[in-house]
Amino acid sequence: MRNVRILEFKDIIDTRNSERPMGHLTPIESGIDIPFDIKRVYYLTRVPENTTRGFHAHRKLQQVLICTNGKVTIDVSTPSEKKSFVLDDPAKGLYVGPMVWREMYDFSAGAVLTVLASEHYQEEEYIRDYEEYRRLAQEYFKEK
Repeated sequence: MRNVRILEFKDIIDTRNSERPMGHLTPIESGIDIPFDIKRVYYLTRVPENTTRGFHAHRKLQQVLICTNGKVTIDVSTPSEKKSFVLDDPAKGLYVGPMVWREMYDFSAGAVLTVLASEHYQEEEYIRDYEEYRRLAQEYFKEK
C-alpha cells in the first residue's frame, strides 16, 4: 500500500544476567529508524472500551504509530486500497504518510499508542471530512 509500511526497530534484550532478566531496550532514532525528523511526540492512553478514534488524514504530515503497551488495530485507506494492521509489538511501528485515512480501534486495556510526527500540530493540516479527503487523495495519488 502506498504511503504505509511497517517499520521494525532494534529490540535489544539484556542477557548479561541470566538469573534476573533485564528486559528489552528499543532505541528509535530520527533519520535512521524514522524516515523524517521528529517534531512532535504524543500518546493515547486510557481509551475507553469500544472507542474508535482517528477518522482523518493529513495533507503533508508523516507519522509513525507504535503501540508501546497492549494492542490496537489501525485501519488505513486510500481511495483505491484499504488495509488493517494490529500493533502489539513495541519494536514495530506503522509508518503512515500523507493523504492516508486512518481509524484506530480495538484498544486493549492499558494500551498506549505513541505517535511520532514530522510536524508540529496545525489544525489546517487535518482533513476530517471523508468526501473532501477522497477528492483530494484521488488528485494526490494520480500525481505520484
